[in-house]
Amino acid sequence: MNEFARVAGSDALAFARILANDHIADIVEALNGEPHDVAAELLAEVPFERLVEIFDKPELEAAPELVTMLPRARAGKLLAAMSVDRAADVLRELAEPARSEVLGELSPAVRATLLSILGYPEHSAASIMTTEYVSVPPDWTVGRTLDYIRKVERTRETIYAIYIVDPRTQELLRALSLRRLITGNSDDRILDVAPDRTPVSATPLTDREDVARQMSKYDLLALPVIENGRMLGIVTVDDIMDAMIEETTEDVHRFGGMEALDVPYMKMGFLPMIGKRGGWLCALFLSEMLTASVMQHYEVELEKAIVLTLFIPLIMSSGGNSGSQATSLVIRALALREISLADWWRVALRELPSGLMLGTMLGLVGVARITLWQHLDLYDYGPHWHLIAATIGVALIGIVTFGSLTGSMLPFALKRLGFDPASASAPFVATLVDVTGLAIYFSVALVILRGTLL
Repeated sequence: MNEFARVAGSDALAFARILANDHIADIVEALNGEPHDVAAELLAEVPFERLVEIFDKPELEAAPELVTMLPRARAGKLLAAMSVDRAADVLRELAEPARSEVLGELSPAVRATLLSILGYPEHSAASIMTTEYVSVPPDWTVGRTLDYIRKVERTRETIYAIYIVDPRTQELLRALSLRRLITGNSDDRILDVAPDRTPVSATPLTDREDVARQMSKYDLLALPVIENGRMLGIVTVDDIMDAMIEETTEDVHRFGGMEALDVPYMKMGFLPMIGKRGGWLCALFLSEMLTASVMQHYEVELEKAIVLTLFIPLIMSSGGNSGSQATSLVIRALALREISLADWWRVALRELPSGLMLGTMLGLVGVARITLWQHLDLYDYGPHWHLIAATIGVALIGIVTFGSLTGSMLPFALKRLGFDPASASAPFVATLVDVTGLAIYFSVALVILRGTLL
């Protein structure tokens, strides 16, 4: 436990001393556990430079609420001193009239920059970029560039990449790493030191997931954002990591069969949590009601061969599990761009034999179980036990194959319709396969057991 947490309950001045000296990450973690009014009271005692460091951390959950609790002049000064991308994130969450009031405290240049970033779609590269990067003209020397970096370092988000930009057109000419820069001779032109290749870049509307893939592919710490040849800003690796954590969290929530939470779990209110989970549960419940309809359709067969009901849970779970497996694999492969929409038929050709093999494996286990129980006198399935075993074996092959094929194709169908493939949640796939699995099971039973039990 950090020192901030240990002195919880003491006076604000004691907190202020800790806020001035403790690690920023520990301070933010502790502030997240305090009520908003208490956190605002504590932050009022913090030196301004320290306050900027705290609000610059994306992990500060209540940043928009805390900004609105500050005097408007101080809030405007704070946003102007923060990194541009983080200030834009905070402004995006502010409600009116607080947003307009805070924007009114900013200088015209800062206000224009923030509004331009806020004008881009939320999940685009431009929405998470910063304009605080190191750029120099092509005629500068290595020595002059290093002197310039020493002067502006505190006002730039990152100095690990230096961008050579035409001062007249703002066209990005080259990019080089700080490591390559410091190994050059002081009198060398920076353009001669930079790698002779076009820098990897993104457009303002590039999806942040594509930005993450580019940065991973080329091992970049920052990716320039270019529009019509002009450099607008950069996306840094820490910002893209935060964005990917948010994306992954949303996908995990959707795949679990619920709406994505927009606040941490412990911060979500009771009624909003019910709203996020209840809708999906009701939809899944209504879908599962089709299972009862299928069983009602085969009511006569069930009355004649009550033994078939013993294996309904086994049949339903096997199909749902195989479908959920296939869905998980395909969703992840789509997310990583290992496959595209055009590959649906290749995936189907892989899942069809896989489903047959997996179904055969489970079918053999089911047949062995019935045979063993019959011969060990653990349960008497009657004189036609071998036909019951065959029914279970064949039904499992069909159901697992259907589940694998359906589970693998559903993400493609959703993506083609413009939905997030992660919406093909495991519960949704299991529900779909449950209903069809029962139909397959009873159809197989009618064929194999006709003239004996049915």
